[in-house]
Amino acid sequence: MLSALLVLVQVEPLSSPNEGISVVSLTRSAAKNAIGRQLLRELQEAINTLRQERTTRVVVLRSSCPGTFSAGADLKERATMTQAETAEFVSGLRRSFAELAGLPMPTVAVLEGFAFGGGAELALACDLRVADTRAQLAFPEARLGIMPGAGGTQRLPRLVGLSRAKELIFSARRVCGSEALQLGLVDHCVEEGKAMERALELARDIAQSAPLSLRAAKAAINQGVEVDLATGLKLEEYLYAQLIPTRDRLEGLKAFAEKRTPSYIGE
Repeated sequence: MLSALLVLVQVEPLSSPNEGISVVSLTRSAAKNAIGRQLLRELQEAINTLRQERTTRVVVLRSSCPGTFSAGADLKERATMTQAETAEFVSGLRRSFAELAGLPMPTVAVLEGFAFGGGAELALACDLRVADTRAQLAFPEARLGIMPGAGGTQRLPRLVGLSRAKELIFSARRVCGSEALQLGLVDHCVEEGKAMERALELARDIAQSAPLSLRAAKAAINQGVEVDLATGLKLEEYLYAQLIPTRDRLEGLKAFAEKRTPSYIGE
């Protein structure tokens, strides 16, 4: 009953010098951020809130649990579920991670410690990943008689290639932060305890761009890689055209001519 009273996912919009950045924190420290019904429900609520946000330009997803991003699925809770309940839960997990991946603004996962199973899949659903040297990622589902079911079999090969994805999923091998960087599984690897700092630096750089431009570019990239080149170029043309009449485009040109930092408003 106590866990039901605790907030397991917190959303915090930051102020200057991090204006435009919202931090989503997983706070289920007692269970190493194992993903159960309540955490998933609160994560979905956070995603729904962020989707409607007009002032958030970048989302940073982190854990408040030292040494852990997420242990993955809550296997203790899973053991109490019927087969139908298990299928329903995994479907909800897959849907929520897809909606996280589909957020219109860029997202950055901060990996300080281990991210296993569903926790690793959660990180894969973000646009970028920043790890520290103590980070460990693994997909251990096959050792548990299942398989990655929240997008891991699809997002992992798109990041690291077919053979490497198969090896990691088939073997359940743990990958440290530095190897994850070499594989392309993460985008930055920094010294222990510095991942959040690096993620905020990255987010601040991104937040300087026009918000409508960020959203259009993300849509063009995410949707374009799923179609042939000619269709992707048509998509790019369409999304670029949506930016031409915006006030932010005119502000960008004016600021460039005046040699000053542009002030974008998302219009």
